[in-house]
Amino acid sequence: MINTEQLIKRVKHLVIQPNEAWVEIKDEKKESKELIIGYMLPLVLIPTVASFIGYGFIDAGRFFGASTVMWGLSKAVIAFAGAFLGVFISAWCIHKLAPSFNTQVTMTKALSLVIYAYTPSWLAGVFYLIPALSILGFLAGIYSLYILYTGFKPISNVSEEQKTNFFIVSLLVIIGVSIVLTFALGALFVTVGFAYY
Repeated sequence: MINTEQLIKRVKHLVIQPNEAWVEIKDEKKESKELIIGYMLPLVLIPTVASFIGYGFIDAGRFFGASTVMWGLSKAVIAFAGAFLGVFISAWCIHKLAPSFNTQVTMTKALSLVIYAYTPSWLAGVFYLIPALSILGFLAGIYSLYILYTGFKPISNVSEEQKTNFFIVSLLVIIGVSIVLTFALGALFVTVGFAYY
């Protein structure tokens, strides 16, 4: 169940004071289901709905001569599926990489690290309402990386000496995952003709 008040409070805390937010998060005992349904899902709906409206109606048909609703729907599905696949694959990679950096990160902790770090990116998904402004999401993505970095030590208990290396390797994996997913999902829709009809 989604607690709107707690959701807004956590979002504000993470965006404005990430270091303090991570100190609070590290001692929480939330299950993966609660993180996904109560926090991730409502935020992922922002870029999903905005993509559908922005590409399907406001900026409809501008790209590749795509029909309005189907183009918006394909962008929305990519935003939604990409978010979930990206989070789970990234968290799994962090979970598996942890022993190489002399620490242990449960899958639930890795999920919380990635999900909370993506907060600014999902909030910036509102810019998809006007696709020409979607580049602003890139700036939010950079801030998400900063939040991810600040969360590594408190969530993973990695040593200060290994923190940067763990972050860089994980970051390369996350970037790789994002690129592959974007192209794979895009290619899938092109292959089945979903983006064009």
